[in-house]
Amino acid sequence: MIDETSQSLENVPAQPYVEPALYLFPVPLSDTSHPDDVLPPGNARLLRGISHFIVENVRSARRFLKRVDPSISIDPITFTVLDEHTRPEEVSAMLDPLRQGKPMGVISEAGCPAVADPGADAVAIAQRNGLKVVPLTGPSSILMALMASGFNGQSFAFAGYLPVDAAKRKATLREMEQRIRRERQTQIFIETPYRNNRLIGELVNSLPGSMLLCVASDITGQKENIVTKPLSQWAKGGYDYAKTPTIFLLFS
Repeated sequence: MIDETSQSLENVPAQPYVEPALYLFPVPLSDTSHPDDVLPPGNARLLRGISHFIVENVRSARRFLKRVDPSISIDPITFTVLDEHTRPEEVSAMLDPLRQGKPMGVISEAGCPAVADPGADAVAIAQRNGLKVVPLTGPSSILMALMASGFNGQSFAFAGYLPVDAAKRKATLREMEQRIRRERQTQIFIETPYRNNRLIGELVNSLPGSMLLCVASDITGQKENIVTKPLSQWAKGGYDYAKTPTIFLLFS
């Protein structure tokens, strides 16, 4: 008599061994990107061996895992949410599986975790606790935009989102202009996608026309567009970056 239970277990792929550590898994920047276009195969092997993940969004993390490897069984995996609403005192307990000798992964919404990403809080605690942290190779919109901009790649600063307050926003832009002039430092920042076009207009009206602006949009996506030109040329219009993830860089 054939043991059907044993036979079914034989068809289940064995979970590869992964050394206990906190693995930081980059995610494709665009939904149209195939993971194997921008991620090395070693990342997929590690994903198959991890059952505990700290994620920014459970739904997108589950979708990411299935896109990387449809054979991954989602049900046994534990997802713990770490986002902008997570209280600082809740983060340490998320690393308990790692303290117990189990490998863990961090997955953000897009790009590299812990870079302009809530996952940085988990990494900070892991480092304070002497837990091993392993960053993995993958796309970073900040670095890829800088690579393609033609700007100074030896001295640069990422400012995240500009202040919402109009006066503080103008002051920040003036400070950026001074650092570009004084230190030859590339300034990098982002905006909520639906405000992208408005931001370009603000830059045109607030900064000298000779200053260079690079707009890097939908990086690695089907509509990828990376353009560098003086603000005086951006003032002529002819662009539409509404609702598209975009990185902005200034230089002179």
